[in-house]
Amino acid sequence: MLRGAALRVTRPRVAVLEAVHAHPHADTESIISAVRGDVPKVSHQAVYDSLRALTEAGLVRRIQPAGSVARYEARVGDNHHHIVCRSCGTIADADCATGEAPCMTAPDGSGFSIDEAEVTYWGLCPDCSTAHRSSSANLA
Repeated sequence: MLRGAALRVTRPRVAVLEAVHAHPHADTESIISAVRGDVPKVSHQAVYDSLRALTEAGLVRRIQPAGSVARYEARVGDNHHHIVCRSCGTIADADCATGEAPCMTAPDGSGFSIDEAEVTYWGLCPDCSTAHRSSSANLA
């Protein structure tokens, strides 16, 4: 994948790419921890540089829901969206509503050539929803 994107193959880049594939929607600190399992002495800067290079090359996607740190995922090449739990911060993928980028057409594009729509759905994940219902029932 790295060579196909015209990137030099380095041990940190391979480890970062593997970590992003293994941990969808992981933040940088989680990726650093995962990478250190393979490359114990990797620096924070090497991971940050690898994430930047992989993002610029289109091998990973950087997302940052409101109020959250940046997160990375390996699902690229489509215009999918995300569902974020308001309670625990869990993030899940949501397929594009119409199946084609940009998924939605702006009523007035103001002259822009729109190629992507970013939608974030907010709510409670199943675990937090169950906990919320339980705590609400206990209060009654």
